[in-house]
Amino acid sequence: MSELRDRSILVLGATGGLGRELVALLAEHGARLTLTARNADALRELAPEGAATLAADLLDEATPRTAIATALMAHGSLDGVVNAAGAVAFGAVAETTDDTLETLWRLHVGAPLSLLCAATPALTESAEQGRTPFVLSLSGAAAEMPTAGLGVYSAVKAAQSAAHQVAARELRRSGIRVVDARPGHTETELSHHPLAGERPALPIGYAPSAVAARLIAAIVDDERDLPASAFSELPKAEV
Repeated sequence: MSELRDRSILVLGATGGLGRELVALLAEHGARLTLTARNADALRELAPEGAATLAADLLDEATPRTAIATALMAHGSLDGVVNAAGAVAFGAVAETTDDTLETLWRLHVGAPLSLLCAATPALTESAEQGRTPFVLSLSGAAAEMPTAGLGVYSAVKAAQSAAHQVAARELRRSGIRVVDARPGHTETELSHHPLAGERPALPIGYAPSAVAARLIAAIVDDERDLPASAFSELPKAEV
């Protein structure tokens, strides 16, 4: 079982619908938090007492290393990374613009891998000091189930999932647990503000609070992979 109290945890996408729920639960567990998002005002309103904040865009090449440095400066260590940042785009593969493809790729594959590389030395040190460091990647059910109208999004999510599952095997010897989580559609604002296309009619998604609770339970219980089926019993959101 992994202890979260007094552990230094970095949360990216902290002000999103799922990010907020994760921040609240981590704070309840007594984690020392570093929060990142693009909106500085929203970060200040969200941040629990003692949390460090960094207003930055994950698409900026400097953000992964800056986020790690912020956590280390604020708390002296890094014991966990939770990446809840993301964006979606709807539409046919053949109609997807290069700009949309590039943004999705950088946000869901390039930046998370840069972040993992930047975090590895600090997480390795955490393991050497007897703690149980982790990286939580939210690739989502699209990584398992490519969907018409979400083709490019499905593709980058599959790449994100594959990269983190390989990293999990590679970093296990260093004592770092990399968890790829693939929850189904969750009722946040993400799908209402796509990078491209129009939101189709979607079934009611999971309650964000329930998904967040399942993710935190997986961290605490030392789970190593969370397929879509791991979320199937969660309650749907009330809309």
